[in-house]
Amino acid sequence: MTSPRIVNRTVSPRAEDQLVREGIHPLLARIFAARGVRARAELEHALAALIPPQTLLGADRAAALLADAIAARRRLLIVADYDCDGATACALGVRALKAFGADVEYIVPDRFRLGYGLTPEIVAQAAARRPGVIITVDNGIASIEGVDAANRLGIQVVITDHHLPGAELPRAAVIVNPNQRGCAFPSKHLAGVGVMFYVMLALRAELRRRGAFAARSAPNLADLLDLVALGTVADVVRLDQNNRVLVAQGLRRICRGRLQPGVRALLAVAGRDHARASTFDLGFAAGPRLNAAGRLEDMRVGIECLIADDFGRALELARALDDLNRERRAIEADMQAKADSLLEGIAVRESCTLALYDPTWHQGVVGILAGRLKDRHHRPVVAFARGDGGELRGSGRSIAGVHLRDAFDLVAKREPGVILRFGGHAAAAGLALREGDFARFSAAFEAVVRELLGPQDLEHVIETDGPLEPAYLSLDMARVLAEQIWGQGFPQPLFCDEFEVVNQRVVGERHLKLRLARAGRTLEAMRYQSLEAFPARVLAAYRLSVNEFNGAQSLQLVIEHWQGVA
Repeated sequence: MTSPRIVNRTVSPRAEDQLVREGIHPLLARIFAARGVRARAELEHALAALIPPQTLLGADRAAALLADAIAARRRLLIVADYDCDGATACALGVRALKAFGADVEYIVPDRFRLGYGLTPEIVAQAAARRPGVIITVDNGIASIEGVDAANRLGIQVVITDHHLPGAELPRAAVIVNPNQRGCAFPSKHLAGVGVMFYVMLALRAELRRRGAFAARSAPNLADLLDLVALGTVADVVRLDQNNRVLVAQGLRRICRGRLQPGVRALLAVAGRDHARASTFDLGFAAGPRLNAAGRLEDMRVGIECLIADDFGRALELARALDDLNRERRAIEADMQAKADSLLEGIAVRESCTLALYDPTWHQGVVGILAGRLKDRHHRPVVAFARGDGGELRGSGRSIAGVHLRDAFDLVAKREPGVILRFGGHAAAAGLALREGDFARFSAAFEAVVRELLGPQDLEHVIETDGPLEPAYLSLDMARVLAEQIWGQGFPQPLFCDEFEVVNQRVVGERHLKLRLARAGRTLEAMRYQSLEAFPARVLAAYRLSVNEFNGAQSLQLVIEHWQGVA
């Protein structure tokens, strides 16, 4: 494995100058301009900046159908997904629909027995509850057979999803998905919970038109934005302006104490103060604990945590999720060790992809493993675990330049029958195949990706925001940066400078604590999850962070990458 190459992001001088003219701090102007921001208005986080619900194709029709069902006292049944996005979308739907007076329940598939989406088997389970309408959240766009099964039983289906549609759409009563053909919604990056939030906004407007709130105030759906923020960040969707508004508004409410008991409990068991919550806390503290339920057991534990009204009950469930997350970490460490052993016999640098399988691997954790290996080797990776009936269940993660779902589609077309089913996004996708077809898939996947990528695409490049002026190496600037909304497609600032290494020592058995010198100053720094000793002088890519210890705050640099300097 070669070291990544560190480069500086391109900054538009015109955009940077415009942002400064509009009152943006010069450093923030440089950072925002490097992320494609051209005017201050693009940084607006007020709710008024959200794209209107009526521009989302199908939202108004879904609202009318659901309003009719509520008026007729027909039971609504949400079919959820088993990840954080699906869990938050389900919880949001349950809370909003109950506030509207609906008779609503939910069901979530067992990923190990029934797989993903609205399958005929799930419809059979759902039918026992006698629903009038099934609402899918974060799934359904590929559920052709499942929707047909529901239609035969006289159950209407409303699909709310954000995954990319295939060539054929399900014959649902309504489909709400910003990525479906003909949808003019400007943001194609809504998470599943974002789509459901928009449908609930449209439903509230429809109920208001029908006079449902003549004798009472309409429910404040903004109170559910903590769920939207959590699901959006955890699903690692692109934080375009619309998503940044949703996340910023959710975080604002979390910090002010206006959050669901379950979200408060998830942060508490992770040792995080909700009053200082950030996107990092959502993505790396609350999100993984919620996801652990779907990965190892049953996401009902996570959903019940999010819909609990009593904090004591929510805390009890959050502690169970925390225990599952600890178990997940142990399983992941064991799988990583086996993956490293498998890779010893593979010429990684000569391949464009990695497809790995071990019969002992856990179905619910292969996605995390694929992501770790993708980050380490900068190649599309698919990791497989054994499923039922001789099937392998795979989860993949990709790099820029390879749309993973489309790559699977090409494999399926060139090698008919090798992939039993697949779906997902550009960066992450899943699939199933017969155990005997693993080698055939691996070869076909390698051939497809080799056509899509050039040698330069496989070079791991670290983009930074360049040198940081010594005057900005401060606790105040670290606080300013921490207040912003960062995430996928809008990355946290990463700076690059040369430092003298004054001293270094191991802390917590897995990390390095360093003292670095630059421009006549000595700075505290951390290099996490690495014990590789630093040379006397380094070129380092680093983040500014606020370190808290014994109630005091101080500046700390977090080293993401480094190279020795002669």
